[in-house]
Amino acid sequence: MIITVTLNAAIDNTLSVPHFRLGARHRAVDKRAAAGGKGINVARALKCLGQPVIATGFAGGVTGTRIIEYLTGESVLNDFVRIGEESRTSTVLIDPTTGEQTEINEHGPRVSEAELELFREKLMYLAPGADICVIAGSIPKGIPYDFYGELVSGLKKHGVATLVDAEGDIMSHALRAEPDMIAPNVNEAEEMVGREFVDAEDLASAPGELRALGAKDAVVTTSEGCWSVLDEDAQKTLHVTAPELDPITTVGSGDALVAGLVSARYIGLGGEEALRYAVACGAESTQHFGAGTLDRTAVDQLVDRVEIEAIQRPVVS
Repeated sequence: MIITVTLNAAIDNTLSVPHFRLGARHRAVDKRAAAGGKGINVARALKCLGQPVIATGFAGGVTGTRIIEYLTGESVLNDFVRIGEESRTSTVLIDPTTGEQTEINEHGPRVSEAELELFREKLMYLAPGADICVIAGSIPKGIPYDFYGELVSGLKKHGVATLVDAEGDIMSHALRAEPDMIAPNVNEAEEMVGREFVDAEDLASAPGELRALGAKDAVVTTSEGCWSVLDEDAQKTLHVTAPELDPITTVGSGDALVAGLVSARYIGLGGEEALRYAVACGAESTQHFGAGTLDRTAVDQLVDRVEIEAIQRPVVS
């Protein structure tokens, strides 16, 4: 079983608005509403890939009820802690004429210590039946920055592998607990290592620097694929490039890549095979309107078109 954790779950409203311009009146030509948040997007993609997954986190108010109803309607197994405050709503505006995307994300609810303790108990109850746990996205107000690190440490005691996908202080604290995998995007990775990546050489060195901060496997996702250093062969950086596709939207493609990586690890694939499959998932997801949506057959057809370059490098101490 795979668990996904989404503490700041949302209803994601995705609108297709041609020739979008600030200050103007527009009419959307397409709309999709779905349960969202990084962990939920990963759970949806894992379901599409045929993997056993359960989504958990916090859900509050009428919006929280809709989140659970959407997941149930998609046959995504879920077990959320209900909270007193209202879960958030997020909006993505996509201009199909330019490909530009505008995201508006609410901060989300405040979680009490009692509600937080209920979640701790629920996750540790689920842990003995799990092999991998994905902990992803932002945290609601009232939750300490080191909470993801606490979860990683607790899951380790049950022998559960962890993947963390977060940013800022939340990720910095999580790294101290040494998660098995991390998958930041370029901006998040830059924040963690404290510098801007200006060229391919910077990107090639980034995963090794992230491993030095505590992660076993470090994957930096890009619009073209990813750069990665894996614990099984820390002396090389793998640059993985997806085949060129004409995207409908790139919203949630990083979450689909994470789902592909977790799915590959769950069935026992390692190294280049796992990364190839992950990048194929991220690329295929761009062909769908809505985060975390995949066509499993189409993913299988893309895998052989994914390119991998291995770059030898010294271990970063």
